[in-house]
Amino acid sequence: VQLQASGGGLAQAGGSLTLSCTTSGRGSSNYGVGWLRQAPGKEREFVAAIKWSGEDPLYADSVKDRFTISRDVAKNTVYLQMNSLKPEDTAVYYCAADTLRGTYFASSQAGDYNYWGQGTEVTVSS
Repeated sequence: VQLQASGGGLAQAGGSLTLSCTTSGRGSSNYGVGWLRQAPGKEREFVAAIKWSGEDPLYADSVKDRFTISRDVAKNTVYLQMNSLKPEDTAVYYCAADTLRGTYFASSQAGDYNYWGQGTEVTVSS
């Protein structure tokens, strides 16, 4: 499985960005996909995750009610709509796939993801 993240850039506090993660390389996309981020000098942290079915998305408390994860199975793409951005959202954002736990699973644990994209950088200015 290959994952390509895009859509990062510079935004002002209170602004919005939409990240995209396009997956390829496997006959079907029936696996969970997550977004995780890593700020300079900090450990990688979970942001959001979605099952193949799109049901019951998971969010970190820090982004709940501001970020929305969605999935277009036909386009093999997962989106992360980020609203009301804060300077503390500044990080490199990675999308990752969990192909081991099956269709009806989405994980908040970085260790559960076995395929990773290259990351896209988000910078939020105050």
